[in-house]
Amino acid sequence: MIPWKLLDSAQIPGNSGELRLYKRGREFSIRVNGFELMNSSAHGSEDALAELACAKVAGSPNSRVLIGGLGMGYTLAAALNRLGPNACVVIAELVPAVIEWNRKLLAGLAGHPLQDKRVTIREADVARVLKEKRCDYDAILLDIDNGPEGLTRRGNDWLYAKEGLEAAFAALRTKGVLAVWSVSSDRSFTRRLKQAGFEVKEVCVHARGSRGGGRHTIWIAVRG
Repeated sequence: MIPWKLLDSAQIPGNSGELRLYKRGREFSIRVNGFELMNSSAHGSEDALAELACAKVAGSPNSRVLIGGLGMGYTLAAALNRLGPNACVVIAELVPAVIEWNRKLLAGLAGHPLQDKRVTIREADVARVLKEKRCDYDAILLDIDNGPEGLTRRGNDWLYAKEGLEAAFAALRTKGVLAVWSVSSDRSFTRRLKQAGFEVKEVCVHARGSRGGGRHTIWIAVRG
């Protein structure tokens, strides 16, 4: 078997953890402390995150979408495919190296989505971006860490706690959608979404699309 080759590494701000980018043949992997966060051969659930959320807002000619976490660009690319020519997609990515990887080493994986004129990149914690404006977004997509049960950064816990969900609710327009990716289901998180005022649907999707590869969870929460 072809061995993995380390291409680059980057410190996670405010954390002792380190992100590492690996390549094996045509396959890429991003890991933290030995745990794989994402793999280029298994992005079906990231695609589904964007497709499920953007399907609800694609009818709006000037949709504003916030995506927390750039990853390998698959969620962004899927969102752009669903949205109209006048949409605006804001990417909030905390780790500068991840943005650089998507501009160079990973750019071709999802079809160079950062080159799309509808995209605005914010080198910032999505938690900070959420607090900036009220009733500003039609959809907010969170693909941060491992979901509500995070691995990489304690600061991410705020997003999935009561205060973070209330901030997301306030940042959404009426009937706006909060879509959250997770490696697994979490009943307590579903309960917190409902307590924050969302109408919630939990969806189980394949990591590799229709080809299987394990299952991940996506919450589609609508601001009522």
